Amino acid sequence: MNAILSDYFLPCLWASLASAGFGLIFNIHGRGLTICAFGAGLGWLVYLLALDAWGQDIFAAFLAAIVCGFYSEIMARLRRCPVTGYLLVALLPLVPGAGVYYAMQYCVQGENERFLTTLLHTFGMAAALSVGAMLVTSVLRALLPKFHRAIH
Repeated sequence: MNAILSDYFLPCLWASLASAGFGLIFNIHGRGLTICAFGAGLGWLVYLLALDAWGQDIFAAFLAAIVCGFYSEIMARLRRCPVTGYLLVALLPLVPGAGVYYAMQYCVQGENERFLTTLLHTFGMAAALSVGAMLVTSVLRALLPKFHRAIH
């Protein structure tokens, strides 16, 4: 039980709180801020679980982006708000900022192999996030009008 708390619950809590701070920067208030923060914690939980299950961080980021995309689309439709705010805040903990930092550090130090390896890995993470979020949005935008027409 203590391992679950330290391995999953606390990192998700910190991801939620950090994302709530960015939600304030994006001018999200009230329940919307709580919803965005929960989406960030959910995305981080999926990332951690997928990382434990498969050991591939790029694939874990892709799955987390898909979950964040679905969550953001659902919340935006329920609250009649733009998806962008929910999605940006939910994806923030997954953004590979450290990869960019270390890639540039290796570049400045002249460690070309480490620079290229880190840079390509960072691009892979960023691509996984963008493709995962874009895939969900594209699929929903293609399918929802068909469901809407079938209902009416």
